[in-house]
Amino acid sequence: MKKTAVVYGSVYGSTKQYAQWIADSLSADLYENKNLDLSVLEPYDVIIYGGGLYAGGVTGISLISRHPEFIQKKKVFVFTCGIADPALPENVEHILKNLDSVFPGELKQQISFYHLRGWMDYSRFSRKHRVMMWMMKKMLSKKKLEDLTEEDQGILETYGKHVDFTDRDSILPLVQDVRQYI
Repeated sequence: MKKTAVVYGSVYGSTKQYAQWIADSLSADLYENKNLDLSVLEPYDVIIYGGGLYAGGVTGISLISRHPEFIQKKKVFVFTCGIADPALPENVEHILKNLDSVFPGELKQQISFYHLRGWMDYSRFSRKHRVMMWMMKKMLSKKKLEDLTEEDQGILETYGKHVDFTDRDSILPLVQDVRQYI
């Protein structure tokens, strides 16, 4: 059996929750990326990296993205965690497009990507994230009702509230793919 590590970057906790579920399901070691030296991951054959989505970026992904030689030596799986519904193809397309700048060309093709839904709790948001969500709400509020997507309407309806879309079963495709490899 190949040695597996789950590494995560989480700001508010939903990515951490998914990382724990994945690590438990695979009996993998679990690491938070904060202050983690890449050398800690050297003994592992499989690396699963999870990061929260914020303004198009993935929390802490530079831990692995800045080291293409590392990715080429390992089997790497990446999961993102955000509020965007991954059941909508346009959301997944947008997430993957943003990852083009992080993992250029052939490097991106060596990684398996998964997208999971997290939670939002406005009471825990940093000032920066509150301002970002307020700006998004303001922008969406200016749209005509018929121009709002289902996702746009959801953002407006849940603004300022706690919403939780986490679902343990949503890790199953990732876990099954990793199991086929290990």
